[in-house]
Amino acid sequence: MFITNAYAQSATDSVASAFGGSGFEMIILFVPLMVVWYFLLIRPQRAQAKKRDEILKNIRRGDQIVTSGIVGKVTKVIDDKELEVEIAEGVRIRVVRSAISEVRVKGEPVKADAA
Repeated sequence: MFITNAYAQSATDSVASAFGGSGFEMIILFVPLMVVWYFLLIRPQRAQAKKRDEILKNIRRGDQIVTSGIVGKVTKVIDDKELEVEIAEGVRIRVVRSAISEVRVKGEPVKADAA
C-alpha cells in the first residue's frame, strides 16, 4: 500500500468539513432558501391561480372570451363547468370553463328577477 492510515483519516476529515460538516449548518442554509423560494415562486402562483379562478367563476352572458385561439361571446351559462359560446352568427359551441384563457369584455349585468 502506498497510503498510510494517517493520510486516509485526514482526507476523510477534510471532505466532511468541506460539505458543511454538521446537519445544523445545512439547516441554517436551507431555511432561508425555502423562505425566498416561497415568496418568489409559490405565493405569486397561488395569487395568480386565485385571481384566475375568480375570473372564470364570474363569467356571465354577454362576456367575450378567448379559448385556444377561438373568440366568442357567451350566450348561456349551462352550469358551473360549461358555457355555451357563439363563435359566429348562428354557430354555438359548448366550452368548459377551464379551457378559457382570457375574458376580454365584460357583458351585461345580471337582471334582477321580477318578484
